[in-house]
Amino acid sequence: MIAAVLIASAAAIATPVAGTLGHRRLRQAAGARLLRIETPNGIHEQGFVRIGGIEQWVSVRGEDRDNPVMLEIHGGPGASNAIYGPRTRAWEKHFTVVRWDMRGTGKTLGRSGADGQGELSFARMYADAVEVTDHVRTRLGVDRVVLVASSFGSTFGLRLARQYPDRYSAYVGTDQNIHDAGRDTSAHRALLTRLHAAGKRKEIAAVEEIGPDPRTWTAEQHGAYSKIVATTDPLTFRTMKSVVMKSLWFSPLHSLGELGTLGKGMKLSEQILPATAGFDDWADGTRFDLPFFIFQGDQDVLTPTDRARRFHDDVQAPVKDFALIEDAAHFASFLHPDRFLDLMLTKVRPVVTVGPRASCR
Repeated sequence: MIAAVLIASAAAIATPVAGTLGHRRLRQAAGARLLRIETPNGIHEQGFVRIGGIEQWVSVRGEDRDNPVMLEIHGGPGASNAIYGPRTRAWEKHFTVVRWDMRGTGKTLGRSGADGQGELSFARMYADAVEVTDHVRTRLGVDRVVLVASSFGSTFGLRLARQYPDRYSAYVGTDQNIHDAGRDTSAHRALLTRLHAAGKRKEIAAVEEIGPDPRTWTAEQHGAYSKIVATTDPLTFRTMKSVVMKSLWFSPLHSLGELGTLGKGMKLSEQILPATAGFDDWADGTRFDLPFFIFQGDQDVLTPTDRARRFHDDVQAPVKDFALIEDAAHFASFLHPDRFLDLMLTKVRPVVTVGPRASCR
């Protein structure tokens, strides 16, 4: 959903002014030191695993292998979470964090190029997610993992949690994306209201031309709409600059060339958006046979907080909870990683199944 906002920036920082490179190297070195795991029972593995017929990048990190395993499904589509490693380092004291660059994304894209990604479709990537889940369960010797899905990744996450409660000990959605087959047009109206108040005539014309029903949008229109939403909301735009772009630029895991690949991946992955626009999460079912949580930025306009709350209120689950991350728009868990961790420790970890080599002890 945010690809168009980041593509130009990723391309720009891949060819920076020479004077900034020294500072980047210093920050990367500091980030690399922060990411070291030296505890006796720790784990730090990253590399390529054959998933869905192609080599896909998977990272497994944590200070104690006996901690709960947290499998992330990143958003975008095509927006790797690997860049946030230094910001979320504290999570790895309490969870074994698994990050995966989906096909068409980041290091997976860099491994075999655009022509080597195979089928880029929601169905194919959903099957990949199931396969990654089973790889992680086998590799770490656990029965179930905590599924943490963000932004567009939560489109996968809801369906995985609904279909496979035997594989996941809990579902956690953040920047939760709720589809309703185009019924709710309140976000579109709110955007136009904001644009009129700001006198943004060009953006008003573009949004009116795109229309309120995402089921009719092309991939390019999905990208254009998200870009207007993000860049005209002050908090979202500040977060993009201070959190997303800085994490991208200073990532100790990515070379300059890989920054460009990240941007290309977001553009490439946009093609799966039109096929998901008609999804209806209410129609698919609000019963989940596992603990269900949504932790949402209180000012999220990209994946509106009110819609996520309404869906949560209709959910039937053994345990459920909804919590706001205050002073946050989209990217709430990365803007305030300490608050997100506190929610994970106080709300999620206590209800995760306990048992021999299960997801939590």
